[in-house]
Amino acid sequence: MTTQTYQHYVNGQWVPSATNETFEVLNPFNGQVVSKVARGKSAEVDKAVQAARKAFDQGPWPRMERTERSRIIRSIADKIEADKATFVRLLIEESGATARKADMEVDLAVRQLRHYAELAKMELKETLQDAIPGGSQNVAVREPVGVCAQIIPWNFPLLMIVWKIGPALATGNTIVLKPAEETPTTALRVAELVAETDLPAGVFNVVTGYGEESGAPLAQHTLVDKVAFTGSTEVGKIIMQLAANDMKRVTLECGGKSANIVLNDADLEQAVDGSLFAIFFHNGQVCTAGSRLFVQDGVYDRFMEKFLERAKAIRVGDPKMNDTAIGPLVSKKQQERVLNYIEIGKKEGANCVLGGGKPTDAALEAGCFVVPTVFTNVTNQMTIAREEIFGPVVAVIRFNTLEEAVSQANDSPYGLAAGIWSQNEAQAMLVASQLRSGTVWINDFHIYSENAPFGGFKQSGLGRELGVESLKAYTEVKHIHKDTLGSRDKKGWYDLVVSSSTPVA
Repeated sequence: MTTQTYQHYVNGQWVPSATNETFEVLNPFNGQVVSKVARGKSAEVDKAVQAARKAFDQGPWPRMERTERSRIIRSIADKIEADKATFVRLLIEESGATARKADMEVDLAVRQLRHYAELAKMELKETLQDAIPGGSQNVAVREPVGVCAQIIPWNFPLLMIVWKIGPALATGNTIVLKPAEETPTTALRVAELVAETDLPAGVFNVVTGYGEESGAPLAQHTLVDKVAFTGSTEVGKIIMQLAANDMKRVTLECGGKSANIVLNDADLEQAVDGSLFAIFFHNGQVCTAGSRLFVQDGVYDRFMEKFLERAKAIRVGDPKMNDTAIGPLVSKKQQERVLNYIEIGKKEGANCVLGGGKPTDAALEAGCFVVPTVFTNVTNQMTIAREEIFGPVVAVIRFNTLEEAVSQANDSPYGLAAGIWSQNEAQAMLVASQLRSGTVWINDFHIYSENAPFGGFKQSGLGRELGVESLKAYTEVKHIHKDTLGSRDKKGWYDLVVSSSTPVA
């Protein structure tokens, strides 16, 4: 099979890099080449930003009727849905997603993009109380922020595109998208479909390449008005620094070390299954992964017995197979990172009671696999309890009182999400109110609603995605004041400047 080579998508055209350089995208299951894509650098970033700038300043998109923008956004969603089989294949091949996870991601992306198509019809305008009672009319209107640089990660290659372009397009902005170098083909397929719609040229652009070569120039480009980034906290801090020089608007969805708390009165069957899903969904390569599992004394032994029994039965294998629950990690680099954290956990005294390495199946040897790994005897100060591993590794921490659980859960540089398992609604809500996290799930995990804001406290980021909050993040608010009295009724005010002859003491 011939490997497809992709160029950058700029101003409605496919353009190569100035140097004609490309890089290979590898399948983490077998190491085979998925595609070759253009290796963009500052020159390609500049072309894309210039195109987006012109499309915003001179083009029809920001000035288009909201219903027409809505129609075009919906047409993109329709094309993605019609091409679902291609996207499922790409998600499996590029990111190592299982067939079930890939199928779910496409469906969710389509649903949420259609939701943004509906939100595009909304007029973001608010009538304000009179600045001068009876003497003025005041409104706060929201206008598109401008050219948006959008830098996305590899764990949800399609869904993260939707989370970024959905609110940006709905509010009339133009975009330069930089996908992760591990998973750019999905974004380029989206660009191919966008090219078939009525979206004006220059509104949506894609530049592929490595972070330091294309992501950094994009984040600091002087013609970019806003940077939206999803990825590690470490890189998020760099993005903030790059954007600070000209005070670009910034939203960041960064790392997490989510606390998943099982209380004594939890439904054990539900809590065990939910906690397995919390950490092992997509191999733990999820920013909200329940990687710190707090279990209360009264239920600890029974919970852990069931948890380990079911964890042992998780099928690790070929991601194309429908019965595979865990596929490979996204890359050899990520595999080495996770294995290194496992060794750190062992050296610091945590007890590895399950997994702890690569699978023994020879058929999986070429893949970037790490088996489900469970550590007990963990303290909240250990490295594996404080740093984001982004792999199938859970640190189990035993606790006694609710106060202890809340204190330790909040003792983290992160605050993205948390989970609580309890049959006592009042108690669960009390705990939820004390957790310093942007999202708290009760008797559930990994639920992302297009109607609910998503984002983190502390070093988990700035701003919110999803919901109406995401639209506001892609706008500038403007206050418009209209006088209704006339100057004759404002003589006292104008005299302060126009006709006052009283000297100032």
